[in-house]
Amino acid sequence: MLSDQNSEEPRRGSTAPRVRWLFLDLNSYFASVEQEKEPALRNRPVAVVPLMADTTCCIAASYEAKAYGVKTGTQVGEAKRMCPDLVLVEARHELYVDYHRRVVEAVESCVPVSSVRSIDEMACELMGREQPLLAAMDLARRIKATIREHVGSTLRCSIGLAPNRYLAKIASDMEKPDGLIALTQDLLPHALVRLALRDMVGIGKRMERRLNAHGVQSMADLLALTPEQLGQAWGGVQGERLWHWLRGKDFHDAELEHAKSIGHQHVLPPEFRTPEGAYAIAHKLLHKAAMRLRTQKLWAAGIALSLRFTVPNHAASGKHGSGIPQRAWGEQLRLVECQDSQTLIEGLRKLWSMRPVGAMYEKPFLVSVTLIDLVPDALHTLSLFSTLDREASRDQLAATMDQLNHKYGTETLYFASMHLARAAAPTRIAFHTIPDLF
Repeated sequence: MLSDQNSEEPRRGSTAPRVRWLFLDLNSYFASVEQEKEPALRNRPVAVVPLMADTTCCIAASYEAKAYGVKTGTQVGEAKRMCPDLVLVEARHELYVDYHRRVVEAVESCVPVSSVRSIDEMACELMGREQPLLAAMDLARRIKATIREHVGSTLRCSIGLAPNRYLAKIASDMEKPDGLIALTQDLLPHALVRLALRDMVGIGKRMERRLNAHGVQSMADLLALTPEQLGQAWGGVQGERLWHWLRGKDFHDAELEHAKSIGHQHVLPPEFRTPEGAYAIAHKLLHKAAMRLRTQKLWAAGIALSLRFTVPNHAASGKHGSGIPQRAWGEQLRLVECQDSQTLIEGLRKLWSMRPVGAMYEKPFLVSVTLIDLVPDALHTLSLFSTLDREASRDQLAATMDQLNHKYGTETLYFASMHLARAAAPTRIAFHTIPDLF
């Protein structure tokens, strides 16, 4: 592993290591943008929040705040106790999208961006003379300097270099803030032994438990498995792919090139915490998700609806992050592959009819709508139970609505079922999305 800060560079030569991918991860992005925009916030502990309430959670924290233990997901009330001098800033999502585009332009001035992975991450495939390690390190430093010079002096990024995109992402997480780490072929897989299982992309809490049940307690255990053993422990072919990625193999995987789901969720304002209000909000969330689906040229083969209800403490199955005692419900429905809002609304209506009813389910406080089992345009097939004329007419209606909403605003033309909720579910940015439309 070569770090920009702790290793001498190897001499140039024909046998010098090469890398193929550069992965950039902006550090404490939302908080850094706020510090860039408001100089008075610089060098101070800052937390970005969705709204000014102690019951909500921090969606980003500056490194000064992280030094006190404040991080993404920390409840605001707890964050204030941890850091009495914490400055809270209400999120300004249009600002973060604007800075995101400026960062992409800055990177593009140095090297083409192959894939924007999220609002604060992007990957660049290196070609020819960019691939020798020293050239790639020079390129990474130039990208960092260009962002500071042309986007903002407070913006920092960690960059990972590796033979494949997966390892480049891992490398970008190994040294923060402002790190530069290279994982070259000659260092693999041994350079990964000191990492934790949860440091691997794709290994969350549930997958870690699954691996533990198969005797994998550490990265050393994971790396000792054969491809077949890792596939069995993982529960699918993705485990075998991971085995090859960890050893520097790079190969095209079409399954990784499109989103698998698109969704939105919203904590309801008090005046919408009724079945009627939640239903209206669900329609607005579906409207947003459907526009994103069509923009990305994807088709949905399923839809999921989730609701959380406020209940008395004695009846609660748990507590929401805000402290609200809750009961949760969710259901999925298979659909004929579709893009049009009419078909999706029909699916939402069916799911809504399945929701639990009764005294315990009269006060919904959170609603989530997700389009699932997504299929790219090239793999879409017409249903045997549909017709070309019907699909074409619905798609044309959706395209016309999208065109007008793109031009005049996302709520210019919409289905009447979301009228009640027009202004009640403002767009918020998840770290894995860049909402070009909203």
